[in-house]
Amino acid sequence: MPDTQLTTRPRNLSRQWLVGSLALVVLALLLWWFWPSPPEAPKRGGPWRDGGPVPVRVASVSQGDFPVELKALGTVTAYNTVNVRGRVEGELVKLLFKDGQQVKAGDLLAVIDPRAYEIALQQAQGALQESQAQLRNAELDLARYRGLYAEDSIARQTLDTQEALVNQYRGGIKSLQANVATARLNLDFTQVRAPISGRLGIRQADVGNLVSSGDALPLVVITQTLPIAVMFTLPEAELPAVVQQLRSGATLAVEAWDRSEKLKLAEGELESVDNLIDTATGTVKLKARFANAEELLFPNQFVNVRLRVKTLHNVTLMPAAALQFGASGTFAYVVDAEDKVQLTPISVGASDGLLSVVEQGLKPGDRLVLEGTDRLRSGNKVEVIGDTPVAAQIEQAAPERKGAPRVQ
Repeated sequence: MPDTQLTTRPRNLSRQWLVGSLALVVLALLLWWFWPSPPEAPKRGGPWRDGGPVPVRVASVSQGDFPVELKALGTVTAYNTVNVRGRVEGELVKLLFKDGQQVKAGDLLAVIDPRAYEIALQQAQGALQESQAQLRNAELDLARYRGLYAEDSIARQTLDTQEALVNQYRGGIKSLQANVATARLNLDFTQVRAPISGRLGIRQADVGNLVSSGDALPLVVITQTLPIAVMFTLPEAELPAVVQQLRSGATLAVEAWDRSEKLKLAEGELESVDNLIDTATGTVKLKARFANAEELLFPNQFVNVRLRVKTLHNVTLMPAAALQFGASGTFAYVVDAEDKVQLTPISVGASDGLLSVVEQGLKPGDRLVLEGTDRLRSGNKVEVIGDTPVAAQIEQAAPERKGAPRVQ
């Protein structure tokens, strides 16, 4: 019995080793089959391969005029705003305007029931006529008294009394004439007219309402929109450049743009600068005047303001995207005639985000790398896949902006 157990145990161990070996072989075959293959080297003409030219996009340096502008946020402000109310009390019988209508000064807007004021005028005129008749009679008596006094037929006191009566009537007539004028003025006030030229708002009263000068709500509001002003602020550090131009007699152009700075709303000119600086914010207020012929500016509207301080003529311009920053300062990758890049230190001045004014380091016609700079080193060979002139880049980025771009 013991001999049988010893014989069976080695056979079982042999089978286990065989099964384990087969499992390892199968696992190795599966790993070999499903193991990812190594990536193929990129073919010539692809994005980039070790040792080959680096594909880049370039743009050429140009020369031209560059308007230097300051940017700010502004608020459109009407030169005049009038709350139109009734000057006299009464029932509103006519409304002669439409909401949003453009009106001129003196245009009839509404009519208040005039009948009570017509009657008051007639009463004042009647009292005046009565007093004028009394004055004429007193003047005739005074003339007779003077003749009788000259003949020594009446006493001096009688003549003096008659003169005093005439003066009394004359004073009363002046008061009655004022009453007539007041009644006539109140009658005129029953016709509500536009005090200024401008655009009407939405009416606040209807025909049949009782109106008076003490109403909380006006009949309508008139705002002057032609011309219109824009109020904005600038940091005090930018004020000297503006004041210098104003004192030289220059007219500074101002543009108003929408919130997204994609649509130019109007063009105007700088009208005035405030006489003090706000110490809390370190800014100064400025006011620009716009003709607003297209009426794209509305009171209380927020706009982006661009104040043109001066224009730099015949300066060297480079795309702002080509400007690089390093430990030693600003530089750009310049592509030479052999399509090799050279790291060139440069000095730039004013910029607007699209173009920068080159003060030193570049000349018109130089080709600068716009895209692909992260893989470049000085002396690298490059493959130019796009060469766009600066002017074309500006038109593509902002087709609504004609000419040279602006400075922030």
